[in-house]
Amino acid sequence: MKIINNNTELDQIIAGEKPVVLDFYADWCGPCQALLPVLEVASNQYAGNVVIAKINVDNNPELAAKFKVRSIPAVFLMKNGAVVDQFNGIQSTAELNKRIDNLIAANINNPGTNPTA
Repeated sequence: MKIINNNTELDQIIAGEKPVVLDFYADWCGPCQALLPVLEVASNQYAGNVVIAKINVDNNPELAAKFKVRSIPAVFLMKNGAVVDQFNGIQSTAELNKRIDNLIAANINNPGTNPTA
């Protein structure tokens, strides 16, 4: 799982060819820590097909603000620069896999809802 530390890294990942799952979290957040193993399983399962990345909201408040993150964990699923799906809170491995499968299958050709633009 990739850790994003600045806007440049975020832009590079979003501009890439692969779909992206962004997890906004904090070290002190219990639900964020509970979601972490689910994301790690998905990161291994979808390696090579999807980029799964974490953004610490305490270290990167400007990135959290760009995505209008109000509560954590906040997860954004993106393809071709567009947010396809998002959720807050804990998800099961099965539910996250379903969301990632839908992300991969999504037909998004025109970027336009990239909150970092």
